Amino acid sequence: MFKKSLLAATVSVIGCLNAQADSFTERVDTTFQYIIEDDEPGCSVGVIESGEWIFQAAYGLASLELQVPMTPQNVHNLASVSKQFTAMAVHLLADEGKIDLNEDIRTYLPALMDYGEPVTINAMLGHVSGMANYSDYEYWISQPGGDALELRSVGGGPFQFDDVHYLSTSDLYGYFQDVPLRYSPDEQFHYSNVAYFLFSMLVEEVTGQTLADYAHQTIFQPLGMSDTVFLDSPYPIIENRVTGYVKYRERYVREDINQPWVGDGNLYTSIDDMLTWDRHFYDPQLGTDPESLIEGFNQPNSSILYNDSLYANGQFVTERFEQPVYSHDGWHAGSKTYYERYPESEFSIVILCNDASRDPTAFARFISQYYFDPDL
Repeated sequence: MFKKSLLAATVSVIGCLNAQADSFTERVDTTFQYIIEDDEPGCSVGVIESGEWIFQAAYGLASLELQVPMTPQNVHNLASVSKQFTAMAVHLLADEGKIDLNEDIRTYLPALMDYGEPVTINAMLGHVSGMANYSDYEYWISQPGGDALELRSVGGGPFQFDDVHYLSTSDLYGYFQDVPLRYSPDEQFHYSNVAYFLFSMLVEEVTGQTLADYAHQTIFQPLGMSDTVFLDSPYPIIENRVTGYVKYRERYVREDINQPWVGDGNLYTSIDDMLTWDRHFYDPQLGTDPESLIEGFNQPNSSILYNDSLYANGQFVTERFEQPVYSHDGWHAGSKTYYERYPESEFSIVILCNDASRDPTAFARFISQYYFDPDL
């Protein structure tokens, strides 16, 4: 109730401020100047129309410690917005004939436990595989025989899949080989970071390359996305990378902890590279038949709804302003991100924030409202 009241109050105040704004870009700029102070973590913001920026700006600080202002060139952790890039890598494997999207994942990853029924790659892409999520950990260990799945922290206490406790990629893979399904496949939507992590193992198994290397070779390099990388090591230096924060008891604390695994997240990029990514949906360049590949990529993986949305390879698909919209948000380690695309209007919004207290999805609602229904 409090959050709804706060949002309503924010909408009201911004509405008053924007009454004096003469253009779409002025309204967007006024909104972010009101929401984000110059001395706190902020956001890189981009609005795209027909493959070009119609608004690009940054607000707040990329680093509180160094007092470095945010810029549109800063590199952010996309968190779960990364999933559509992982899904594209999987589709490219299929395009190369290395995998079949309708085949059981155990055909390619035989080390996984026998689930008792086929779990297709396509079902995993659409979160209808029945695979568990990290947040299901308490459920796994509460089941009969689940004590065999219980992990302990280094200090001997309970292990949590969060920003404090980590396993190596190989340890994590070894662990998930024995984790049973949460639900039967193709019966309901259940968001699964586990499934998308396993895609990184799939890429390694069939190509001999890491997902980071394969995606660089087949996606980022061909498209010219020079700021983009799957970070599968906590050590590399990334130029212009922001520091992640979260507000805790009215004070900001750092939350930019790196994890060593990828697939479900941990892709770093800038809004400039997101413009390049957005363009490829209208002028596809990847695969042996780019038009066919992107058409298949945009098709929902199943007809199972989740909150009135379908899911298509790392993209929620629903309708707003009487047209389809593809979108996804992300939240991890001091990052909050959002990307949405209206293909009929060739209009997109990218918001990348280094403050996990932000709500870029709500920010995007303001922007799309200004664009499609400016008189409201």
